[in-house]
Amino acid sequence: MELRDINYNKGEYVETASGNKVCRQTILCGSQNIILQGKVIVQSEAIIRGDLANVKTGRYCIISKEAVLRPPYKKFSKGVAFFPLNMGDHVFVGERSVINAAVVGNYVYIGKNCVIGRRCTLKDCCVIEDNTVLAPETVVPPFARYGGSPGVQVGDLPECQADVMVDFTRGYYQHFQPIKLI
Repeated sequence: MELRDINYNKGEYVETASGNKVCRQTILCGSQNIILQGKVIVQSEAIIRGDLANVKTGRYCIISKEAVLRPPYKKFSKGVAFFPLNMGDHVFVGERSVINAAVVGNYVYIGKNCVIGRRCTLKDCCVIEDNTVLAPETVVPPFARYGGSPGVQVGDLPECQADVMVDFTRGYYQHFQPIKLI
């Protein structure tokens, strides 16, 4: 299935030397603690909370509209400690999803309206279906499909999942084009 072009207003995005495309309506808190490895798209009204702890994405990550990336935390007797949020390469985060995970592996697809609880670990090559809520500290194994609220394993993925995600995220990036003015 061929992706159609996803058009955006060039004036609303900042493109970095490493190919990142970040919308000006994105909220980047603590931008000095946010590392985007390259060819990452952050769409409008997404929120990345680098003010709490480091947030690092891999290459070819797509952060959709109104998604929230927030580092996980743990309560201690003396207060709260925040931990870094690390995302791998070729990760797609759907619209209005809230990611509070400790680790999101490579080749991961997270659908729309998902809540990934604090300190969750999403291993490589997994899919989180739309509207899924993962309880805190859930570990999603490789090649697993999770869905529901609370999220449980609803299926397995083929061994070619990594290739599928590489094709999807690269295709999405290539088809994310500025509107051509006539």
